[in-house]
This record gives sequence, structure tokens and C-alpha cells, in this order.
Amino acid sequence: MFERQMNGMRVLMTLILITTNSVVHSWSCHSDCICLSQKQILCNSGHLTFVPLRDLPNTLEHLSLTKNNLTYLPTDAFSGLRNLRKLTLDANSISSVESFAFRGLNRLRELSIQHTPLSSLKKFSFSGLQNVTAILLGYNQISVIDEYAFTGTSNIRLILLNNNPLHTVSANAFSGLTNVEHLILPSGIRHLQPDAFNGMDSVGLLKLSFMDLTSLKPHTFRGLSHVHVLAIQDSDLGVIRTDAFAGLKYVGSLNVLNNKIDSVQSLAVVRGNHIKHLRFNGNHVLVSPGQGAFAVVTSDGFTVVGNHFPCDCHLFRFLDGRPFGNMSADLFAGKNYCISPLELNGQPVSVVKQATVDRCLQTSPSAAAATSHVFAASIAVLCCVLLLHQVPV
Repeated sequence: MFERQMNGMRVLMTLILITTNSVVHSWSCHSDCICLSQKQILCNSGHLTFVPLRDLPNTLEHLSLTKNNLTYLPTDAFSGLRNLRKLTLDANSISSVESFAFRGLNRLRELSIQHTPLSSLKKFSFSGLQNVTAILLGYNQISVIDEYAFTGTSNIRLILLNNNPLHTVSANAFSGLTNVEHLILPSGIRHLQPDAFNGMDSVGLLKLSFMDLTSLKPHTFRGLSHVHVLAIQDSDLGVIRTDAFAGLKYVGSLNVLNNKIDSVQSLAVVRGNHIKHLRFNGNHVLVSPGQGAFAVVTSDGFTVVGNHFPCDCHLFRFLDGRPFGNMSADLFAGKNYCISPLELNGQPVSVVKQATVDRCLQTSPSAAAATSHVFAASIAVLCCVLLLHQVPV
């Protein structure tokens, strides 16, 4: 009986040794890494040129690979690390992230790729990160965001793109993103393609500032919905084209603040947009809007204060059409300012003499055109009379 028990113990110890050896064989800490545990590994400043997957346990939850020599991330770059929750890749030489580079990281919550030469976000770069809540992409060289770069990544709370030379946001660049609390784009954007934000739903703050656009194109915001605050500010917007806001739905506050605007073809916010409040404040509009250029329907109000317009006849004819609903022309004139003429620059619109305003209203564009035609006809008749009487001209 005793011998039988000893044999049983030997078998048990052998199994333990085999299991232990198997674990040790399957994972050993890479020489360039500090393995705090099988859940947290730091491979910082290790001169790594590739992700050492063979030396990383599948139990890993926090991996830091900062200050290495990684130059690109291939498809399935982190295959097998299905328990990873935080991944840091800052200060590498990463210039390219291939499609589906992070596929399989279904539990990843935070991803940071900052201070790298990464120049573009390719199609499907960040696809499949269903549970990531923060993607930090600041201080890179990103100039273009291609379509569907984030598709399938539906629960992001924060996308940080600050300090990138971003100049083009392609159509559907953010398609598929939902529950985004903050999307703050960097300064210097030159092209917002139509449908740039198509497919985004449930956004807390979308902030677009310090852009340099030739125009705010038709359908720029089509497909963007359920936004708490959409802020377009401190930018050169060029021309606000007709239908720029067509297809935008359910916005708490649409703020167009402190921009330079060449002209407004149409700023239309209709009942179907479901916008609670529109603030058009502090803008410099270089060409006075034509009649009907502003067509705004909101549930909680429309604020137009602190703007600068040319104080010309076009402006007063525009105001005569009561474009701002309940805001009277007098109230508008007291809260907005003149760009021109030079002697009135910076002065409230209200300083323009009423007699000048009355003359503008009496001389409509159609009347001016009719006067021009009468003058031309008179010149033609006079020329005929002179020729008939052979009077030298």
C-alpha cells in the first residue's frame, strides 16, 4: 500500500514538472524587456525592430514598446495577445500602420501611437477594436485620414489627433464610430470632403478649429448625428456652400464662431436637421449675404452677435427680409459691426444713418438694373438722332 502511494506521488510530481517546464518553455522574458509579471511587460528603449510575439505570454494585459525602432505595423501585428488591454507604441519610427494591424485585440481599451513619423491613417487601420475607448495619435506626421480608417471600432470615447499636419479628411474617414465623447482635430485642415463625418453617431464634442478651407462643401456633415456640440471656429472657411449642413441631424449646439468667411451662398438649417441652438458669433463675413442666404429653423434659438459685415446696400436689403426670425433689424444693427467702409470699421451697424439705409431699400437691385437699361436705351436713341442729323460726335 505504501509503495503504491509513493508511485502515485512520483507520477503527480512528474506531471507538475512537465507542466512547469512546458510553461517555462512557452514563455521567457525577452532580453530587451522588463517583465513585471505575465500581465505587464515593459520593452522600452530596447532597440526592437519587430514585436517579439514569441516572447510575450497570451496572458499579457499591459504592453509598452516605447522608444524602439519599429518602422511599421503589419496586418495582425499583435496576433495571439487576446487579453491585451493597454498598448503603448510612442516614440518609435512607425511610418505605416497596415490594415487590420490590431485585429484580434478585442479587449484592448487604450492605444497610444504618439511622437512617430506616421504620415497617414490607411483604410481599416484601426478596424476591429470593438472595446477600445481611447486612441491617442498626437504629435505624429498624419496628413491624410483615408476612408473607413476606424470602421468597426464603435465604442471610442476619445480620439486625439492634436499636433499633426492633417490637411485632408476623406469621405467616410470616421464611419462606424459611435459613442465618441471627444473628437478634436488638429489645426491646418485644408480639405473636408463631402461625407467626411458620415456614419458617426452619438458624439459628445466634435471640434474643428484653425482650418484653412477654400469652402465648406455641400454635404460635409451628411450622416453625422446625435452630436452634443459641433464647434467650427477660428478658421478660414472660404465660401459656405449651399447644403453644407444638409444631412446633419440631432445637434444640441451648432457653433460657428470667430471665423473668416468669404461669403455665404446658403446657411440653411431646416426643421429636419433637429438642431436646438445655432450660434453664429464673432465671424468676419467679407461679402454681404444675399436675400435668403440664411434660412434657420431651430428649437431653442439662433444667436447672431459680434459679427462683422460690409455695411453696404446689400446688407440692408438682406436685413429687410428679416432673415433671423425674431431678431429685429435694430437688434442686429446694435450687436454686429461694420468691416467697411473704412471710416466705419469696427463700429456697430447701427451707426449707419437711417437716410442711407432708406436709400438702399428704395434702390433695389432690379431697379438699378432697370435704370441701367433705360440709360443704355437713351444713349442708343441719342446716337441715332445724331447720325440722322449728321451731327459730328
